[in-house]
Formats: sequence, C-alpha cells, structure tokens
Amino acid sequence: MADVLKLTPREFARGYKAYQAREPRDAMYRIATFLVKHHWGRPRDMADGLGVLLLTWNNAFYRYGSFDFNRLEVAIRRNMAAINGFRKRNITSLSKVGEPAIKQLFNEFLEALRVKKKDEEGFKRSPVAVAKALHLLAPSFFPIWDIRIAIAYGCRYYDQPAIKYLKFAYYMQALAQNLSQRAPASSGRSFLKLIDEYNYSKYTQGWV
Repeated sequence: MADVLKLTPREFARGYKAYQAREPRDAMYRIATFLVKHHWGRPRDMADGLGVLLLTWNNAFYRYGSFDFNRLEVAIRRNMAAINGFRKRNITSLSKVGEPAIKQLFNEFLEALRVKKKDEEGFKRSPVAVAKALHLLAPSFFPIWDIRIAIAYGCRYYDQPAIKYLKFAYYMQALAQNLSQRAPASSGRSFLKLIDEYNYSKYTQGWV
C-alpha cells in the first residue's frame, strides 16, 4: 500500500509533471470546471456542466448509456446548501464531524449517476464518477480516484464505497498536510488536482 508519509516533494513533482507533459491542455477538465463555476447556483445547468466531463472522463463506465441528468439535477438541488459549504473548504479541514454529511452526499450521487445494466435487470453504480463529480463541485475538498488509485491506497471500493472514499480522503489530507506548501502557486490547479495528476501518473498509467 502507498505510504503517504514517504512521498517526497521531488517524487510528487515528478508525478504531476509527467501528467502535464502528456495532457498539457487538460481541456475537458478545464471546460467542465468553467461550466460548473459559470452556472453555479443553477442545478440544471450545473448538471450539464458535470456531464461534459463525466461522459468523457469516465467513458468506460458510460459507454453503454448515460446517467439520468434529471436525477443528477435533483441531487444537486437537494444538497445545494451542503455543496456550497464544501466548495469553500480545503481538504485539510476534513474531520469526523463532517463524515455523515459526506457519506450522505456520496451515496446520493452514487444513485444519481447510476446507469441501467445492459441486457439485464438492475443498475450499475460508479464510485469513480461520484468522486469526479464531487471534485468538480468542491475542487479543494473532494479528491479524485479510480480503481487502481483506490487499490494503491488500500481503499478498494467494491463494498461500502462511501466509507472507503472517506478513508481515501484522509490519506489525501495527510498528503496535503505534508506537501501542499511545496505545490507551485502559479499552476492554476488546486492541490487535490495536482495530487490526482500524481496518482494518475503513478498508479493508473505507470508513467513514474
């Protein structure tokens, strides 16, 4: 399992720079971030902004069909007060006091972003899509993961994904406490975005 306390500033920088060298424009993330910010407070339009990223960034999951945009709009609208609060926060403020609200939000989005199974009854759910959506709504508070990143941190999410996400978030908090002062202020990225670029380079793609 990844040891967050052993990650050095040099290795951290090597990871996110490897990502930026291969994805210099990061266009879909930038567009989705802009759309969410531009339409903030209008759940219908915010859902459309999230969809721009989720249907491309998580295309492996959504290749057989989209989630229900109306269901996502309802989830955003119902939780707008909580989302507003999280958007103002930094990952370093994560604490046990907020865990119930985070688990509730995660689980509501897990249902909102589900898709119907192909050729069989029931629905498929994506903890990856949830993390990406929450990150776009609160980019300094909610971290991003995928299955390889989750496994690397001992947070395999096939059961109790909301609890595993909280465990993962605390690991990302530890990284922020150790490394956030070393992040380049001019990058235009939140620290959690840089962490995701490092994680993606190292654990998803093996570039470093």
